[in-house]
Amino acid sequence: MRRDPATGAPDFFSFARDYLHVYMPRVRALSPKTIEAYRISLECFLGYLAEAEHTGREHVSFDHFDRQHLKAWLAWMTEQRHYTPRTVALRLSAVKAFLAYAAQEDITLVALSQAARALKTPAQPRKPVDYLTAPETRAILAAHTGNTPKSRRNRMLLILLYDTAARVSEITGLTLQDLSLTEPGHLTLTGKGNKTRVVPLTGKTIGHLRVYLAEFHDNAAQLPATRPLFYSPHRGQPAALSADTVSAMLKEAARAARETCPSIPASIHCHLLRKTKAMDLYQQGIPLPVIMRLLGHENASTTSAFYAFATLDMMRQAISAATPAINVPATEPLSADKLKALYSLR
Repeated sequence: MRRDPATGAPDFFSFARDYLHVYMPRVRALSPKTIEAYRISLECFLGYLAEAEHTGREHVSFDHFDRQHLKAWLAWMTEQRHYTPRTVALRLSAVKAFLAYAAQEDITLVALSQAARALKTPAQPRKPVDYLTAPETRAILAAHTGNTPKSRRNRMLLILLYDTAARVSEITGLTLQDLSLTEPGHLTLTGKGNKTRVVPLTGKTIGHLRVYLAEFHDNAAQLPATRPLFYSPHRGQPAALSADTVSAMLKEAARAARETCPSIPASIHCHLLRKTKAMDLYQQGIPLPVIMRLLGHENASTTSAFYAFATLDMMRQAISAATPAINVPATEPLSADKLKALYSLR
C-alpha cells in the first residue's frame, strides 16, 4: 500500500522500498553499488532526523522532506559530520532523485520535489587533475618484466588498462567475446549500468594482445566466448581477477618503477591510469567530446569539468601563440570602425 491507511498520505517507506528494490534495479538496471550509494544517502537523512530532530523512523513521512528540513540536513552534514562538499552534494543529489521518482508516482509530491530541486550545495573547489607524466607512465608499464607468466599477464593488463582508459571493473569483466583484433581492432567494454561502449585499440596494443592470447588462450576460437580475458587458475578453471588484485598489481609495479623513476606518487590507484590516458589525449588536442565517449561519460559536463585544468605548459603555449611579437611596429593605424569593433568585444 502506497498510502498511510489512517491519514491517506503517501507512505515514505513504501516509496523508498519500491525505489530501491524495483525501480532502480529492474527499470533502470543500475548496479548494486549505485543502488547502495542511494540507500546510504536516504539512511543519512533518516540519521539526521533521529539525531537532530529526535524523529524516530516510525514517524518519518514526506513532510520531513521539505526545504527547511533539507537545508538543516545540509548544515548538519557539514558542521556535525564534517562531510566533504563532494559527499554533501552526492547525498543531496540522491535525495533529489528519490523525490523526483516519488513525484512521478504521486502527483501530490510534485511540489515537494520541485522545492528540493532548487536547493544548492556550496560550490566545490576545483583541483587540478592528478595524472602521471610520460616517464612515470612508461616506468610503470615496463615494471613487470615478463620473466614469468604472471608477470606477462600483469604487464598486458596494465597496458590495456592505460590504452583504453577503462575502469578497473570494465577490465576485470572482459571476456574473449569482447575482444576483436581484426581491422579495426577494438574492445567492447561494459560499464556502469551495464552500458556498453566500443573502444579502439592501437596497433602496438593489438600486437601485445596477439602474443598474450597465444600464451594464455591458445586456440581461442575453440574456447568459450565467456572465458575471462584476464584470469588466475582456480580449481583448474580460469577465474576472473578481482579489482583488489589489479589494484595490488599496480601498486607492486609502482614500487618497482620508483627505483628508476622516483617521482611516481606514493599513493597510486587504477583510476589514475584512466585519468592519465584522458589527459594525454587532451594535451594532444583531442576534442573533449571524443574523450567523453572514450571514458563512457554520458554528460559532457562531467568530462569538461574533470579536465578543465590545463597544464602550465599548455597555457603557456596557447598564450604564446596568441601574443604577437611586441617589437613589430604597427603597419597602419587602426580605423575608427576597427577601434569600435575591438572596444565592443565581450
